[in-house]
Amino acid sequence: MRATRGLLAAGVLSLAACATSAQAPRQQVPSDVVATVGSTTVTLADLDKRALERPAEDFGSMRLSQAIYQARRSALDAIVGNLLIEAEARARGIDPAQLVEREISSKVSTPTDADITAWYRDNPARVQGAALDQVRAPIRALLLEERTRAVRRSFVETLKVKTAVKITLEPVRENVADAGRPSRGPANARVEIIEFADFQCPFCLRSYPVVARVLSAYGDRVRLVYRHFPLSSHPNARPAAEAAACAAEQGKFWEYYNRLFTNQDKLTDADLKGHAIAVGLDTAKFGSCFDARKYSKDIDADIAAGSEVGVSGTPAFFINGRPLDGAQPFEAFKEVIDEELAR
Repeated sequence: MRATRGLLAAGVLSLAACATSAQAPRQQVPSDVVATVGSTTVTLADLDKRALERPAEDFGSMRLSQAIYQARRSALDAIVGNLLIEAEARARGIDPAQLVEREISSKVSTPTDADITAWYRDNPARVQGAALDQVRAPIRALLLEERTRAVRRSFVETLKVKTAVKITLEPVRENVADAGRPSRGPANARVEIIEFADFQCPFCLRSYPVVARVLSAYGDRVRLVYRHFPLSSHPNARPAAEAAACAAEQGKFWEYYNRLFTNQDKLTDADLKGHAIAVGLDTAKFGSCFDARKYSKDIDADIAAGSEVGVSGTPAFFINGRPLDGAQPFEAFKEVIDEELAR
């Protein structure tokens, strides 16, 4: 699981240099030649066809193209937010720093030891074998940063009601198929959300009511597709995914999905069979399906599909192909969905 994409200890190196009066280099365009090998030339467009498909390690398993977009979008959001905060501060007759302290900093909750321990347990790949005490401070800083960002985002959204903001930066989209997996909402909905999740994942549980709120708020304009991504760190996640696929076979995936997320501490094989009874499945048929691991290959296919588009933790969402990682608040979904509906 993760709440953000990227490495826990990704370093940032700042380089300082004396300013000169030299002319800034011209911005290259796709038709520019960037290399010549004998009589063969390579344009920037040629280069990008390969370069932008490579993973950018500093952004976790994210593709370089997505990493570039995320860097651009983060900067743009910061600029827009700063402009809105400065305008609001002027309107209130106070300094922007005072406004930030009053409306953002003072409202950020401090991560508890339990929060830190849970994040450490759920993100083994990102700590790379380090002991909890070795990474406690950076995890706390990461969680605090995420919470600050969430509070700031919510405050900036309230300011957008006063000042019109239009974002025209074209996002990078991943080609993610629904693969015929369980879905809710019309097939021709203007916005399709494909979720990769893990039934034992606490961050997925945190997203569960948010996803329900999204579906309620947008109705037929949104379609949700669920694909499985059980993590190896969660021993009951894989059996739960296979059990849910068996429930889907009987047309009751969403009833079983609800049952699992509202009983996340009950995911043993016996529990999974008990949930089948609770949602009214044909238990003999379910038991045969589950015991034979009938849909194991489908789960493998979902994991492979998610990994192909950069998923390495859960939950991971793709909104019309646009990645949205982690246990995001409703406002984060709303921002992307509203942009897509406005296109």
